[in-house]
Amino acid sequence: MMTREALERQQIWIYLLLLVLGIFIGTFAPAGGATLDILLSPLLAILLYSMFVQIPFIHIRKSMGNAIFMTALLLVNFVIVPLVVGLLILLFPQPTPVLIGICLVLLTPCIDYVIVFTGLGRGNEQLMLAATPLLLIVQLILLPFYLRLFVGTSAAKIMQAGPFISTFIMLILIPLLLAIITQLWAKRRPTGSRWQQLTAWLPVPMMGLVLLVITASQIHRVYEDMEIVIGVLPIYVLFALLMPVIASLVARIFRLDLGAGRALIFSSSTRNSLVVLPLALALPPSWALTAAAVIVTQTMIELIAELIYIRVVPSLLMRSQTAEKERLPAGN
Repeated sequence: MMTREALERQQIWIYLLLLVLGIFIGTFAPAGGATLDILLSPLLAILLYSMFVQIPFIHIRKSMGNAIFMTALLLVNFVIVPLVVGLLILLFPQPTPVLIGICLVLLTPCIDYVIVFTGLGRGNEQLMLAATPLLLIVQLILLPFYLRLFVGTSAAKIMQAGPFISTFIMLILIPLLLAIITQLWAKRRPTGSRWQQLTAWLPVPMMGLVLLVITASQIHRVYEDMEIVIGVLPIYVLFALLMPVIASLVARIFRLDLGAGRALIFSSSTRNSLVVLPLALALPPSWALTAAAVIVTQTMIELIAELIYIRVVPSLLMRSQTAEKERLPAGN
């Protein structure tokens, strides 16, 4: 019988298998793949709940007080990332609809599954969770400014707070409250303790299902605008390569510990594609599908990159000098 530890050791292969399966379904059964789209938000909510349950929330207040990490996080996401994006779009000029899609997705740090990948990459997911409200508020304030800067005044008018706030409530706040209730239940009742132990099995299979659903339901957008997709690939690939390295340097400058440094790397490299996709679809029809295809393409590149990050970040970019100091991911 497979143990949970054995399941977690095989997680990368599970994710790759389901990622390929999702591409296969979306390619050869596009109608079936499109119907899976309605499952994405519920699956993501369950995934985040299962991760939150494993986090000891008594330490969250201490994490929120980590001013050095929060400063580094804001510097990387809202100063360095825009500089990198500005350089990339200068090197690879794009038409306005494509540029809007690029800016929407690359200028907004992730507030949901970055927590999961941070945990899988042996980063401090408590810090990442504590930072999500701050990241949400700052990106709401700064995104219109960055759209004006990189695209023009008219583009900033598409910015709406609704999709960001509703996503935060449905995918972060509600799972978080349920996780806290579960932890309190587990302290008081054996049934609650057994349920908490059961949820520790969920992150790996749920992440696999999320990858499958994203690829199966969204890959058709990539195929419909293949010429545009090919044009934006260099931007996304370079971003995925540059940001972990830059963030690791910032982590060293700020003298962050291993867990915080890894969290910084994942935050800098993981974007808010699931949240900004509704913004792209709200554009005028002639622009909406193009911008959506650009965002979905970034998601595909990012998911592949994340599977590499969860191995490379703890083993190369932010490596522990001694095994005893290595912080185990939640649930181990």
